[in-house]
Amino acid sequence: MIASTVIAQQLPPHIKENMTYPVFDFDPWVGVMKSKAKALKYDKALDYKVVIDLVDAPGGSAKIMRQITEIARTYNLNVANGVPKRKLNMAVVVHGGAYRGFLTNEAYQKLYGIDNPNAEAISILKKEGIEFYICKQSLSFMRIPDEDIVKEVGIAVSAKTSLITLDQMGYSYMKISEN
Repeated sequence: MIASTVIAQQLPPHIKENMTYPVFDFDPWVGVMKSKAKALKYDKALDYKVVIDLVDAPGGSAKIMRQITEIARTYNLNVANGVPKRKLNMAVVVHGGAYRGFLTNEAYQKLYGIDNPNAEAISILKKEGIEFYICKQSLSFMRIPDEDIVKEVGIAVSAKTSLITLDQMGYSYMKISEN
């Protein structure tokens, strides 16, 4: 179980008392501020599809990558905006240094000496239907065997072909940086 109670206590009061968690709550920053905004609300005629591009290496090894919390927050924001989960399709394409956050616990321990803090969050996101793909080109260039990647992630030929394919399937592009 991912513990976020200590971090939640660090949220400023004006945020903490107005934060909701429509689906994911494994980190206090995946929440959504309560809002009565009316512009660009859910449109039942639309299917909401987004592909998220992750390339940056994690900013630290002992906490969940900011990019992963932003994936969960993006999902939560859409649900809070009225999009039914059945109409929300998200895919994540991982390449470059971002692969480090998707290593198995065993591979992560060899690299950092600790279990992968991202593994459980990735599993939670996958169970909600978010698809993950990792670039085989990046893995090959960095000599990372496929079996060192968590099981929730599909190995794709490349990030470029994945992004092109998902674009052709109607997914909107979103890049999330670690910075």
